[in-house]
Amino acid sequence: MMRLPGLLMIWFTLLVSLCLQVMPLPDAWLMWRPNWLGLALAYWCIAAPQRVGVLHGFVLGLLLDLIEGTPLGQNALTLSMLTYLCLLLYQRLRAYSIWQQAVLLFVLLGLIQLVEQWLRTIFGPVSIHLAFLLPALVGAALWPWLFTMMQVLRRRLKIV
Repeated sequence: MMRLPGLLMIWFTLLVSLCLQVMPLPDAWLMWRPNWLGLALAYWCIAAPQRVGVLHGFVLGLLLDLIEGTPLGQNALTLSMLTYLCLLLYQRLRAYSIWQQAVLLFVLLGLIQLVEQWLRTIFGPVSIHLAFLLPALVGAALWPWLFTMMQVLRRRLKIV
């Protein structure tokens, strides 16, 4: 059984990443914003796969849909898909070096961004160009720093 501080820490990091995800930015910077919520979910799927699952991705995606005003279920689908893929690959991700994890996370986040762009084209006219992969690229570049920071935090609090 997980201690209460560990469970609170998981939810705290997920809620902080949700806040970072919806933080207002100038329009020119929006395409550079990494998928903070996807990165946090990916980390917890790797670090504590028995504690974070697809339901977490779905619920946080619904919250993100409500906050952003996107069609209900769009972010829920993409984040639950990302969580599922991370849970499917968590043992492989644990075995990889941090740089190999970053490359694989770039692929996963890019796939999620592609699905999100596809869903946006269904709901309205959106021009598609390769700039939609920039958040995945920035997220992969931030992964070694984020992973190391979360590992130190997790070990200090003795979370699973």
